[in-house]
Amino acid sequence: MKNQHLKYKNKKAKKVTEKNGLPPGSIYYIGNPNDNPSQITIVSYSKDEFSEIKTLLVEDCFAEKDSCNVNWINIDGIHNTDNIEKIGLHYKLHPLLLEDIVNTEQRPKLEEYDNALFLTLKLLSYNTNTQEIDSEHVSFVLTGNTLISFQENNADSFELLRKRIEAGKGTIRAKGTDYLLYSLLDVVVDNYFSIIENISETIENLEEELFENPNQSSLQTIQNNKKDFLILRKAIYPLRESIYKLQNNDSNLIKESTAKYFRDVYDHTIQIIENIENYRDINLGLKDIYLSSISLKMNRIMQVLTIISTIFIPLTFIVGLYGMNFDFMPELHWRYGYFFVWGVIVVVTISLTIAFKRKKWF
Repeated sequence: MKNQHLKYKNKKAKKVTEKNGLPPGSIYYIGNPNDNPSQITIVSYSKDEFSEIKTLLVEDCFAEKDSCNVNWINIDGIHNTDNIEKIGLHYKLHPLLLEDIVNTEQRPKLEEYDNALFLTLKLLSYNTNTQEIDSEHVSFVLTGNTLISFQENNADSFELLRKRIEAGKGTIRAKGTDYLLYSLLDVVVDNYFSIIENISETIENLEEELFENPNQSSLQTIQNNKKDFLILRKAIYPLRESIYKLQNNDSNLIKESTAKYFRDVYDHTIQIIENIENYRDINLGLKDIYLSSISLKMNRIMQVLTIISTIFIPLTFIVGLYGMNFDFMPELHWRYGYFFVWGVIVVVTISLTIAFKRKKWF
């Protein structure tokens, strides 16, 4: 898995280099290799109607839709630049906008064009198998009564929202395209909360482990948490700026009644940032706890070894003394000399042990 990831990273870096020299607005895919066909889902709905079409042909998106309906076009897979170019031509999207859609290295941002609002961000999810954060490049284009969403991977991350729209739950069917954009943003931000919950649970378990049995894997987990917080910070900080612009945007594509919903999402991003900073500080403290626990563990070992050595110093002296080969030693030919030496050894050992316990050395 690591070798495969490294291979992808090398290919991605090579493509960034190859893009150098191309004119601005060039539609050049930068991301992991993907041979799967792009999956396209076309949803059209109103308060009383709902229709859904799944297709592989981008031309199916260009059929005239009822102007009273909300039209949502979702494209899973941005590696097919031909599809992106055709959509750009049909909806008259700016070339720089299309360039950012296929650039998975693009940081989250909001751009306003003459006929569209463009928002790109990172959809994060926590992989419980690898205990790592998976990042997906996602873009939204709001133009008229149509919202186009572009996802880097073929996984349908907004399936639950689509089912909720189909079932007519909540007020989304009675709202416009700008409210659909809010709903999609809400899904993305909710995923951030889920990630933080998983990391917080990991930190709690790790804290108990550090006090009971600190080991090398504990330090590795602390380092992995640090990397996860960096990924979250890179995703959420620019997204907060984008949502702030959305709630204060005077574009006719965003209704004033919808702005309060964007303010709610903005509040959630602030809460996420506060949680990230709090858990980041806690994670840094865990490293100090790890070093202190290892140091304490080593001190206890050294204490036991020192006590054992201290006890054996007088015993070594005694046996060394009676190990000398002199003819005129009073106890050398005494019948009870052997037992006398052992008695002295036992008395010295017990006396030192009692003295150490009184001093609370162990």
